[in-house]
Amino acid sequence: MNRRPQLNSAPTRARILVVDDDTHVVDYLVEMLEDAGFEPCGIDDPQAALERLAGEPYDLVIADVEMPTMRGLELMRKIHATSPRMLVILITAFGTIDLAVECLRSGAADFVTKPFDFSVLQLAIERTLDERRMRREIVRLRAELGDEPTSSNGLVAVSPAMIRALDIARRVAVAGTSVVLLGESGVGKSALARYIHEHSPRGDGPFIELNCAAIPDSIAESELFGVRRGAFTDAREDRPGLFLAADGGTLFLDEVAELDPRVQAKLLQALEQGTIRAVGATANTPVDVRLIAATNRSLLDAVERNEFRSDLLFRLSVITIELPPLRERPEDIAPLVDLLLSRVCRRLNRPIVGVSDQGMRWLRAHPWPGNIRQLSNLLERAVVLSEHDSLLLEDFSGASAEASAAITDLDDLARRGFNLHEVEAAYIAAALRVTEGNRTEAAKLLGIDRRTLYRRLEDG
Repeated sequence: MNRRPQLNSAPTRARILVVDDDTHVVDYLVEMLEDAGFEPCGIDDPQAALERLAGEPYDLVIADVEMPTMRGLELMRKIHATSPRMLVILITAFGTIDLAVECLRSGAADFVTKPFDFSVLQLAIERTLDERRMRREIVRLRAELGDEPTSSNGLVAVSPAMIRALDIARRVAVAGTSVVLLGESGVGKSALARYIHEHSPRGDGPFIELNCAAIPDSIAESELFGVRRGAFTDAREDRPGLFLAADGGTLFLDEVAELDPRVQAKLLQALEQGTIRAVGATANTPVDVRLIAATNRSLLDAVERNEFRSDLLFRLSVITIELPPLRERPEDIAPLVDLLLSRVCRRLNRPIVGVSDQGMRWLRAHPWPGNIRQLSNLLERAVVLSEHDSLLLEDFSGASAEASAAITDLDDLARRGFNLHEVEAAYIAAALRVTEGNRTEAAKLLGIDRRTLYRRLEDG
């Protein structure tokens, strides 16, 4: 460990408790922390550290992982049992990836390996304290303003990918062209469609939404275009369809790839001619509707399988906007949680003020296969079941169990003697199955570039 780095002093005099069985390390860290502007206190006995924490307020604990009387992980668990919001940074001379993952999953704010330059530890401390200050400020402002966090119709854009998507949407909104929104289920395509509508000249008009996968093929035509009395047995009166309901506004067709080909033909006609014909009618009716379509499938693949009309695809996709999955925009997790939690608490009348630091770290690390919809459902479940004024890591126990099950499966593979090459090959094959053979999408899912994927396939 190097001595006396020339760094800026800490923005506040945070109180820090250093716990290490090596008194030389304790003395060194206390001295360096004092020089950096903190208020440190050192102790070489974990049990005594617990007693100290019970009687005095601290902002953060720095603890060694390997101590003879009590491991750092056990110390951290005991700290969090009584002070779930306490920040803990773990340090060790035996750093491995597995140990780092275990520490972070168990609730550590950060993990630093010895030997380290003090500047590395100071950066971890300041980053951790800044994160806590930011979240406390968000909670304070929310309470002060009595409103939910600022967002664009439920859309949060901090990550570069989401900022780009919203920028395109903002420019597209003023035009009257058709738009196709692409992205996995639950990424917020409906919210983006409403955003485009509200920022368009049609914003004062109706916004009508239909999930095409949720209606039977037999009634899709009458649902969209209307029906005249007597057109079929149950048609006892004239009923206008969604196109007429959206006249002067926007019609949003979610999961548009699920529409029956016959209905696709009428949809194309409506877009090209600006008229519709109700089922059983003898004349066309003019309509002024902007269409926004969305799908979680590849429309080009659907065209190749003769499941979607190519002429309709070309007519629809004047502008295409792709929304990134939540796992690719970790910067958006914290503000999204703040927004969704505010809404859930207001609806359920629960005074939850936020999420603990350990809980937030778990939320950021989760892969979210169900995207924002899954995150929203998880937060609602946690709010309903929580007995605290803030959500703790334990309140996400159902999701934690899901993650633990995946880890157990990996343990089973190791016990059965699978080597790393075999596990990697199996996972690549699974990614290709999930993406239906699309190597570009499989590479994204695996977190590698296409060239790397091709090389792994050749080596396999």
